[in-house]
Amino acid sequence: MPAESASAGVPESAAPKERIEDEIRRDIIFGVLMPGVRITEASLARKYGLSRVPVREALRTLEAEGFVESKPYAGSTVANIPVDEADDLFAVRAVVETATARRAAARAGRQLAAGTPDEHWWTVRGRIAEILAAGDAAVAEGALEKLPELNVRFHLAVAELADSRSLTALLRQLAGKIEWLYAADVDNRGKDSWSEHRVLMSAVDSGDAARAQELMCSHVEQSRAGYLSRFAPALPPN
Repeated sequence: MPAESASAGVPESAAPKERIEDEIRRDIIFGVLMPGVRITEASLARKYGLSRVPVREALRTLEAEGFVESKPYAGSTVANIPVDEADDLFAVRAVVETATARRAAARAGRQLAAGTPDEHWWTVRGRIAEILAAGDAAVAEGALEKLPELNVRFHLAVAELADSRSLTALLRQLAGKIEWLYAADVDNRGKDSWSEHRVLMSAVDSGDAARAQELMCSHVEQSRAGYLSRFAPALPPN
């Protein structure tokens, strides 16, 4: 399955509802639509050049995902991630992603031991190499706004390397919120966070499952600590 960003552009052939969901989600993640801003079906329909029906359907989906809040007689507003919810998201990420890193490395180790390459593993690994190169270029250019989408693509691809449908499905459910948190703090920790990916992949490639798990745990915790120190310095560490 392709490991794409939760907010990556959908195909032109996609239904209007899917396209408008993607555009609104991206605008929320990247701050075009700021938390607390009131949004209406009519204003969004004008902004994105669609009728109100797909906008209404998209808002229902985005409300279920936690990007939009709606109240009777008050309309809809762009949501914000509460600090305690952000902390919980990092905790869930740590559990899911340490498991994907461990399984991905173990799968690589089995290939090394057998001397037989796994075609699917190497196809996904090639895609990861492209993602890492794109991120390195973005860092070099100072285009940190490109990193949130690339970051989600990287982590979903590692989950695909793990060859676990359950873990990949869980991570996909979190992907939009992960990208939102990353985008909020990308100017603070983006460069350091991105450089950690290559170190992690060295452990995965060598088949060192314990080291890959340790590095992924540290990677998520560093992101958590950076985000919370900036947006909620009063919260205690885990």
